[in-house]
This record gives sequence, structure tokens and C-alpha cells, in this order.
Amino acid sequence: MFTYALTRKPGPDFSKGLTTSLLGTPSYTLIKKQHDAYVETLEKLGLEVILLDPQPDYPDAYFVEDTAVVTPEVAVITVPGAISRQGEQTSIEPVLSRFRNIEKIQLPGTVDGGDVLMAGDRFFIGISDRTNTEGAHQLGAILESYGYVWDTISVGAGLHLKSSVNFVGKNTLILTKVFQNLNLFDSFDKIVLREKETYAANTLRLNDSLIMPKGYPTAKEKLSGIGVPIIELDVSEVAKMDGGLTCLSLRF
Repeated sequence: MFTYALTRKPGPDFSKGLTTSLLGTPSYTLIKKQHDAYVETLEKLGLEVILLDPQPDYPDAYFVEDTAVVTPEVAVITVPGAISRQGEQTSIEPVLSRFRNIEKIQLPGTVDGGDVLMAGDRFFIGISDRTNTEGAHQLGAILESYGYVWDTISVGAGLHLKSSVNFVGKNTLILTKVFQNLNLFDSFDKIVLREKETYAANTLRLNDSLIMPKGYPTAKEKLSGIGVPIIELDVSEVAKMDGGLTCLSLRF
């Protein structure tokens, strides 16, 4: 069960962040409303939200998930894979050090938290444009020292592993067709998404609820089989910046 969520407000320059999306120009007014609704949802689900101010010079800094990997025992401070984002993590460390032991990824290793999927005591670490092999193995060694099992996965298409695969509880993964036959996932039940609804793969299991992006009815119907409440949130402006629901917080 999660008690806290660490988030950061999007800054006025958020649209200057990194993106490959062709969804149009994002609105600062709208993303503020969507982020407020996200924070309100976390609070309604009983989490204490630690809300940080925008970080000058880092337009992507509201994607706080990429700056750390947090388990019940340790917080691993990452080195984000995009050079323009390296430095975001320095303001996250003093906050997390109040709650967890701190370990750190060291260059030349890079890790984005969006590439790190935790499913019980097992971790899957995506090798992507943002997380390199050196960083993945550093993280794996740290996690192993705390009793976790880990494997690496080539992400291929998509920004992060959790853009395509997420753990939704009850030994179940929601994932895109690209990953449905991966041997590492054989022990899990799977919800496989339609091609038109792949964005719904970034669904967040938060204690006894699921938070999913709004507008994916088939995915919602399949997720209803998990048997927990489902909350839909509009994250259209986050999607325009290659982000999703998991990116916007660190839960612990």
C-alpha cells in the first residue's frame, strides 16, 4: 500500500520539453487543470501528496517518476537518459531521503524511472533510448542487494517500458501486442490492448484502485475484470509531451 505521492507542478515552459508526439500544441492552462485533477485524485485515494514547485530550466521536471525508483526499503536516484534532463534528480534526493535509504545510479549509466516496472518482488528494467545497459545493471545490482529479482527487456518502439506495459494487480499485466508473447511475462495473466487503444497501457494501480486515461472504452471494459474501482482522467496535454499517468508521480 502506498502512503505518499511525490509530484511536481508543470511549469509555464512545459511545452518546451522533449516530445515526439504529433498530437498538436499543448495548452498550459489545460495541463494545469489536468494536473490539479490528478493530485486531487491521489488525495481522494488517501495518499499524502508532496507537491513540488516547477523546476526552472527543466521543462520536463514534472515527469518526476523518471528521477527515482522507490521500493519499501530504498530510493534509487537515477540519472535521466536525456542530457537536457540530467540535473532534475538533484532536487528529488533530499525529499526522498526523509523516507528511504538512498542509492544512486552513476554515469555513464542512465536510467529513467519510466523504464522500471515493479510487479511484487520482481522488477523489469527496459533498455531504451533513455535507459542504457550500464544503468540497468547498476539498478539491478542495487535491487538484488535488497532481495529483489530483476530482468532487462529491450523496449524497441515507444519511449519507455511503462508506455507499453504496466502491472495492474492480481498477477495481471496490461500491455500492447508487441509484448504479449514475451517469455518473461509467461507467469502473468495479460490484458492485451487493441492497436487503437495502446495509450491505455499506461494505467496506474494505486492501492485498491486503478487510474486510467480517459477515452479507451474497450480497455476499461477489460480492466473491469480486475474487480477494483476504475477512475478515468483526462491527460491529453501530458500525452502531447510523450507522458502518461505513471510519469506524474513517485508513489511510496
